[in-house]
Amino acid sequence: MSAGLGASSTSTRTARPVPLDAKLIAPAPRAAFVSRSGLIDSARDAANRFVCVSASAGYGKSSMLAEWADGEDRPVAWVSLDRFDDDPVTLLTLLATSFARATGGRDDLAGDMRVPPSAALGRAAPMLAAALRSAPTPFVMMLDDLHCLESGVCDDVLTVVMGGVPGGSQLVAASRAPQMQAASRRVEGDVLEIGAADLALDAAGVRTVFARAHVDVAGDDVEAILAHTEGWPVGVHLAASVSAARGEVLDISGDDRFVTDYLYRESLSALPAQTRRFLIRSSVLDVMSDALCAAVADDPDGAPGLRDLEESNVFLVPLDRTRDLYRYHQLYREFLLGELRHEDEEAVADLHRRAADWYEANDQPAMAVEHLLQTPDRDRCARLIDAIGYTTYQAGDLATVRRWVQAVGEESIRAYPPLAVLAGWIAALTAHDAEAEKWATRAESLSFARVPADGSASYESARAMLRAAMCAHGLAAMREDAALAMNAEPAWSVWRDQALTLAGDALLLSGEVDAADALFAQAAARAAEAGNFKVQVLNASLRAMIAIEHGKWDDADHFVGEARRVIDAHRLHTYSTALGAYAAAARIALHRGDLHAAERELAHAMRERAGASGAMPTVAVRLRLHLATTWWAMGDAAAARQLVREVEDILLRRPDLGALVDDFARLRDSVTDPRVAAGGPPPLTPAELRLLPYLQTYLTIPEIASRLFVSRNTVSTQVGSIYRKLGVSSRGEAVERATSVGLLGGS
Repeated sequence: MSAGLGASSTSTRTARPVPLDAKLIAPAPRAAFVSRSGLIDSARDAANRFVCVSASAGYGKSSMLAEWADGEDRPVAWVSLDRFDDDPVTLLTLLATSFARATGGRDDLAGDMRVPPSAALGRAAPMLAAALRSAPTPFVMMLDDLHCLESGVCDDVLTVVMGGVPGGSQLVAASRAPQMQAASRRVEGDVLEIGAADLALDAAGVRTVFARAHVDVAGDDVEAILAHTEGWPVGVHLAASVSAARGEVLDISGDDRFVTDYLYRESLSALPAQTRRFLIRSSVLDVMSDALCAAVADDPDGAPGLRDLEESNVFLVPLDRTRDLYRYHQLYREFLLGELRHEDEEAVADLHRRAADWYEANDQPAMAVEHLLQTPDRDRCARLIDAIGYTTYQAGDLATVRRWVQAVGEESIRAYPPLAVLAGWIAALTAHDAEAEKWATRAESLSFARVPADGSASYESARAMLRAAMCAHGLAAMREDAALAMNAEPAWSVWRDQALTLAGDALLLSGEVDAADALFAQAAARAAEAGNFKVQVLNASLRAMIAIEHGKWDDADHFVGEARRVIDAHRLHTYSTALGAYAAAARIALHRGDLHAAERELAHAMRERAGASGAMPTVAVRLRLHLATTWWAMGDAAAARQLVREVEDILLRRPDLGALVDDFARLRDSVTDPRVAAGGPPPLTPAELRLLPYLQTYLTIPEIASRLFVSRNTVSTQVGSIYRKLGVSSRGEAVERATSVGLLGGS
């Protein structure tokens, strides 16, 4: 049951400080930096499809990419990455949007990337790779700050996407860390490496930097600067900046390899006190605008303008062409934060609070959460997470919600129990059964007298809806919980549609079909009004299934059509709560004698069914029973028996599901008849479907086991089973076969 999928009355934005357009436009080259035209020309003319620019901070990687993009004749798909992009769905959406804009690709490509996280590797990444492969013209995709992606799953999806870069096109990535995504390509000789040694400035580069700072520098001084900075571009720029402020060439001495702190302090001390204070206090910000800085820095004399600062500070980086948004060079920001903590540790939390105040007042609560997490104000942070958690999940930002819940901490959740309900919903909706059980149990042990911030009528109502959806205590308890919620949630509540859905489901399990159908109709109408599209689809699917069981095939077709229109409009194809529509469509197609259409609908639901788990047992069992019924009618006993086994596993943990148990018993007796031949190999199990996408990557068996949190032996056994069921003998053949039958990539 897709509870809480709405809560859409709370205005929210994704946790991203930089607007999308600013992330997808290559910055203009900065005149202050030394040209890398020689390196760029060599890389552009090389036959390598992948160019890895890897060096520590301050080597001019971003500047090189900006210069390359500015002079490139091929379309450039640019993406500036940051820590908020470390999520596979977010990453794929950015890549698809940038690619489509650059090459004139189809506008809905980015929409196809907005899938549940479980479908990112097996569904969305291959679709994007296929789009790259069929690009109408050679292109260059540039990824800046690739090191911001730390999760293994982002590495995995990027590895798959890289496989789609065609000859004549290039993917260029800049990173502080070694680029492991390109490891296999290195073996194939398809990677051009540009490192620190290539980016270090020589004597001519030092002279250029000092000349642009209007400082005359002698040959001996050049050699001394090179000796102490080792050609590190930021070190050279710092030395030139300090020399310009002093009116003479700085005498660099010391044993530090890059003498970073010394140079930074020298550059900072040369600034007016007001500017120095502003730089230090604004360093708590990931991204800066004049309005935000004024609110945070709180300078009684007025904050200096960022555009004015940019002219005198090479460490302030513009993020958009209009120069409204800036960030500090990361090394410089780290230095400034160190100075802030050294000078006034207690001010750090207050500055973050000011930033949170500004973001919340400017309708960006997700960014307010990010700053509140840096303060001791956990109650306010917890309330804000509760208020926007579901809508953030709705926007495809599941990783963000999970990170928030983890970061706010167990103690804060005990103090603000609605977060336990939120965490339980997110886990249940994403098939993390053990995690869902943990949070549901935690919610039961806590009490909360205030009204939750998520829009529900009370903590008791919110908790009851989670209990009802998970049906952990049987049908009678589910009916009580659903009735409690339906009576508690008023007509205008953003949770009203969910309460109606749960109450209808409880009635359906009790055999009160007409009453259930009436509640599903009300729930669908309310969900449509509120924009809770997943709930709308679920209810339309439930009504279609009821119509099928009563032989009302035209009504069933109408309800499936209603569900499919919403699914197509909002890209809900891979969500567990939408799979019932495909199962119903398969039965309708079979009834009409359209075997091809039935097989197509079945294939989609079968490959995505792992997302419908025992955490939401009525959704999972009902889906599998309808699929098994259709397979059985089509003569595929093996597929039907596999689904029956999956239902058995769910019923072991949730034995009291009312009418569904009776439906299961009747179907089981039919499909397990030993006189009926299996008819072919069984379909891939949910566990095998979860593993299958990793066969596209270059991960080893132990690495795949680590990703899936299972043993090596389990992975080896499942890989062998996949090969056997697909009739192949290698990873490459398995991927090719799985793609051809629709188990990987697009429908």
